[in-house]
Amino acid sequence: MSTRYLALTLGDPRGIGPEVVVDAIRHLKAHGDETEFILVGPDGFDPRLCLYESVGRFDGSELCAGSLSALAVERAVQLALAGTVVGIVTGPIHKPALRAAGILDPGHTEMLQRLTGVSEVGMLMAAEETRLGAPLRVLLVTTHVPLRSVPDLLSVDLLVSQTLLLSSALKAGWGLAHPRLALCAVNPHASDDGLFGEEEDRLFRPAVDALCRAGVAVDGPIPADTVFSRTLNGEFDAVVAPYHDVGMAAFKTIAFGTGVNVTLGLPFVRTSPDHGTAFDIVGTGKANSSSVRAAIQMASSLVAKHFDTLPTHM
Repeated sequence: MSTRYLALTLGDPRGIGPEVVVDAIRHLKAHGDETEFILVGPDGFDPRLCLYESVGRFDGSELCAGSLSALAVERAVQLALAGTVVGIVTGPIHKPALRAAGILDPGHTEMLQRLTGVSEVGMLMAAEETRLGAPLRVLLVTTHVPLRSVPDLLSVDLLVSQTLLLSSALKAGWGLAHPRLALCAVNPHASDDGLFGEEEDRLFRPAVDALCRAGVAVDGPIPADTVFSRTLNGEFDAVVAPYHDVGMAAFKTIAFGTGVNVTLGLPFVRTSPDHGTAFDIVGTGKANSSSVRAAIQMASSLVAKHFDTLPTHM
């Protein structure tokens, strides 16, 4: 069959993942979306909605929740590497549950890098529609690490390689022939010529010079308090943020519910919604599947634009 499948993991079985994933599929099918899915999660799911693969029985414990969450991701990666699916969309996981199950990866991004063995990945938050209308795309150079570790982790090479990864992805997946990128500074006011730090002079400016020599249209370092506004006004196509919260705070303020997490650098498409497990609203009817729908639609779009040569089976 020529049908292209996406694998969807249900995430932590205690969270809103199972309900929003199912709601998203039903919503998309009701509106004529022809995407086909293989759901991956614990026993007990009704397989009439779409194809389903179980990774075991959930016993109610945090350890089991973490174990099943990880097993679902592992199985989805296996399906993608085998060509059975052309991409995966992952439901939200609970990082403490992963740790309880002995999984040391701090999140999906790091787990996917380990499972695929790729040398570098990028965590891109993308929203093609925001509350101000304009798109916002933010790459996080460092991800799930303590803030105090960020200055030691940043380097010229890391800034350059992550920005090149982003530039290539925007060309291939978003159809932007000449992406305009902004490097967000790490210190207040981009350090004001060294008054508030030295990373901008020591790391960011050499990185910008190297990127410009490589033909990348990049500007920076630009202070965090202006770079996102300038991007939403159309000056840049994406922001390269030096650490998790400086990027995520701006992104979720303007795009929560429509945002998608895209992992760059993998041999297949991977997206996920921009929210967590939301244990406090499970089963209340308050969970919204809009971000899952956005993640599915973005995965389908990226597959269509960049992965048409991948084999399909089934």
